[in-house]
Amino acid sequence: MPHRMFAGAALCLSLLLPGLAVAATQACRVPEFPQEVQCGKVQRPLDPAHPEGRKIDVSYVVVPSQDRNKLPDAIFLLAGGPGQSAISVAGWGQFAFSRLNRRRDLVFVDQRGTGRSAPLKCPELENSGDLSDTEQALHSAQQCLSRLQALPYGDLKQFTTTIAMQDLDAVRQAQGYAKINLVGVSYGTRAGLEYLRQFPQSVRRVILDGVVPPDERLPSSDAQLALDALFSGCAKDARCNTAYPQLAQRWNSLLASLPRQVTLIHPRLGNEMQLQMTRDLLVSMVHKSLYAPSSLAGLPYALTQAEQGKYAPLVALSGVTSQPDQSSIAYGMHFSVWCAEEYARLPVTSAADEFSRLMDGMYKRICEKWPRGDVPAAFYTIPRSPVSVLLLSGGIDPVTPTLHGAHVAAALGPKAMHLSIGNAGHGLMSQGGCLRELAYRYLNAKDDNEAAKIDTSCVRQIPRPMAWLPPVPPSQAGAAAPANPGAKP
Repeated sequence: MPHRMFAGAALCLSLLLPGLAVAATQACRVPEFPQEVQCGKVQRPLDPAHPEGRKIDVSYVVVPSQDRNKLPDAIFLLAGGPGQSAISVAGWGQFAFSRLNRRRDLVFVDQRGTGRSAPLKCPELENSGDLSDTEQALHSAQQCLSRLQALPYGDLKQFTTTIAMQDLDAVRQAQGYAKINLVGVSYGTRAGLEYLRQFPQSVRRVILDGVVPPDERLPSSDAQLALDALFSGCAKDARCNTAYPQLAQRWNSLLASLPRQVTLIHPRLGNEMQLQMTRDLLVSMVHKSLYAPSSLAGLPYALTQAEQGKYAPLVALSGVTSQPDQSSIAYGMHFSVWCAEEYARLPVTSAADEFSRLMDGMYKRICEKWPRGDVPAAFYTIPRSPVSVLLLSGGIDPVTPTLHGAHVAAALGPKAMHLSIGNAGHGLMSQGGCLRELAYRYLNAKDDNEAAKIDTSCVRQIPRPMAWLPPVPPSQAGAAAPANPGAKP
């Protein structure tokens, strides 16, 4: 059991600090881990302004260090979304930080509204795999809202990032960690910045991967910029341009051809399916395909096939027919956070691109009726950081591109170090290799000065993902040139 020596101190803290009820961790088995881990929970007031009122349990898992010389500063991993369960994606976190786990505990806290912590799930939305039908999404969101508000913890104004980071600090106290390291991915970077703002004295070091600024709204037009870069990159590459000429113009023609009824083979079930392909569904599928370089490479082929009425490659590439997995979003929590923080105070842009039209329109309509918690003005600020912060960005990331990481790094001040890979997508540490080694050396550095001097030479700029071409059939292997897969019939 981790930190037995701190049990008495934690109990004293629970008496001194209102709203903190300590429950010792217990050995447990959870599906995300092959080995036995430690499970715990802290009881927290649903509304921090009324600590005597209704309580919720905030659950967490600790993967304890087994080293006799273990270090006292645990690593807390903050999930994305908003709406992901940290415990559900903890298997990836343990794999990525297994070397650090030798001497440091890894801690995964299900943020309130996710996983095992007063979950706010909307199966109507989560099981659909796609939110492109705004009218249906709005109807499903309203249904879910009514059901969630009937829950004992259904005051949806109490699920903001600010309150959730107070929960996180309660876990830190319950486990007896004096200082912790934060690793945030995507929305988890905004959560990490908010924890750093509220509890700077409790932070040792921070990694932010795919940075979401608190003081700027993430423009949906970032996705359009990523798609435009794909088109221009293809036009400049002889191989891609020969196979898929005039991609930008053909994209516009494809949009203009919709809606239409299409027939295809379900990529997961293998049966024939009918699909009403709308402009919004097309845009949504392309948006999903922009996140990773591997799917981005297949997008020129998928779009040119779609132009011929063959939508199966794009459907498979986007994953819209996949079953929800461990990284799925609890949409009740997602809207409770996003409507209060992203679509309440910060200005909504009037960009005319397809992604902004679809996504901003959907959020605007859902957030008009979704309860919004109070967000302190300080949440939208980025104070100078007293500790070292490493920020990571991908230049072709459709949601958190380099400019956001550069902005936050400048605001954090001289202790921030920003690394960007121009042709990388969303979530650099998921790509492994150099960046995981870099994260290991950064978090293992004995002090901030040493952390600032770590060798980053392994971070090299990489070429743009090469467009995928269908394999040439053996009968054509000796032909002078393969047929153009992007040619119209």
